[in-house]
Amino acid sequence: MALELLYPKPLKRLNSHLQDLVAGRLWLKILLGMVTGLLAGLVLGPSAGLVEPSTASIVGDWLAVPGQVFLGLLKMIVVPLVFASIIGGIASSENLEQLRKVGLMLLVFVVVTTSYAIAVGVALAYVVEPGEYVTAPETASEPESSENPQQALDLGNLPKAIGSLVPANPLNSMVETEMLQVVLFAMVIGLAVISIPVEQAKPILELIASLQQVCIQIVKWAMVLAPVAVFGLMAKLTTQLGLDALLGMAVYVGTVLAGLLLLLTTYTLISFAAARISPLTFLTRTRELLLLAFSTSSSAAVMPLSIKTAEEKLGVRKSLSQFIIPLGATVNMAGTALYQGVAAVFLAQVFDVQLGISQILLIIATVVGSSIGSPATPGMGIVILSIVLTSVGIPAVGVALILGVDRILDMARTSVNVTGDLTACLVMEKLMKKENAS
Repeated sequence: MALELLYPKPLKRLNSHLQDLVAGRLWLKILLGMVTGLLAGLVLGPSAGLVEPSTASIVGDWLAVPGQVFLGLLKMIVVPLVFASIIGGIASSENLEQLRKVGLMLLVFVVVTTSYAIAVGVALAYVVEPGEYVTAPETASEPESSENPQQALDLGNLPKAIGSLVPANPLNSMVETEMLQVVLFAMVIGLAVISIPVEQAKPILELIASLQQVCIQIVKWAMVLAPVAVFGLMAKLTTQLGLDALLGMAVYVGTVLAGLLLLLTTYTLISFAAARISPLTFLTRTRELLLLAFSTSSSAAVMPLSIKTAEEKLGVRKSLSQFIIPLGATVNMAGTALYQGVAAVFLAQVFDVQLGISQILLIIATVVGSSIGSPATPGMGIVILSIVLTSVGIPAVGVALILGVDRILDMARTSVNVTGDLTACLVMEKLMKKENAS
């Protein structure tokens, strides 16, 4: 009788209540998937020592299967969705003059926010000095890359690099997922479509609209898998890393996360200034998208949900969301830039490489240039970082130090990158309304 008084609700009713709470709330399902996946990974991982490493690896691979299917479905439609969305966004613009203004304003926004992000990252790394807490690997005592620190910035190749941006074979660019080339191709097609008579453009636009709807339907199917996918991906990640690997680089990880949090706060404040949406309301409306971006580590993969969130939750017009977000997923990488700034200074401190003002400015310029147009896929931050390290003479072998925790940071910076795309939409919406009013 006493037990019935203390626990009047049986376990079955409690479970039913939990299911009702979760039902229809994708963000909560994803959050539960992340937490349970983390716990499962810790149980299976090397920290607990309950399972043999080989067995844990096999179990982790099987747990990640739904996640691989989920990511595969999203990546499968990235190229057609980017292609269709940019053409649709251009075609729905009021006029070419408006399109030109949006493009220029977006370029300014990206350059300013990316430069701000890298500056914050570098400054924070110098204040915290995370490299003082880590010992350099013996194999990297000789900084091999310092012989020619300017090698990565060969200006002689710049004209050729610029010329190669225009895809000679657009189909090959799509197959190779060269997103910047795909974006440029779509922009050229979109401009051509709105330059021809309406009766000739109509069949193309109807085809583009149908392609978008097909992509959205596939996304709906994929989202059913999202919570299970997040669980599997998080379980595999934690199984591989273990708790010790995460704690060993805690100061470095904390520095990057602090910088990303500051950048996220900056974005929410910009959004408030542009659309009068409070930071809390902004985060509440975008929580599903940010959690999904965090779990997939790919702003391109969550692009359909980004467009939907911008239009339905933030009130951005279609012509802007479908033009800015696909473009932003390719060029707007402020979160990645901040991470690379912290990582470069961190490794310089680890290997005792002194960075002067000119080298810090070189890091900023290299990061801004490299991050704009990099593929919006997991792991690209490491590739860009190797370019940054080479440019200032830091041993590239230092990348091995941060590979263990890079996945965690990749997840966090992807969420910030996606927030930047939504903020850009709100800013452009505000500026275009002001332009039309005048």
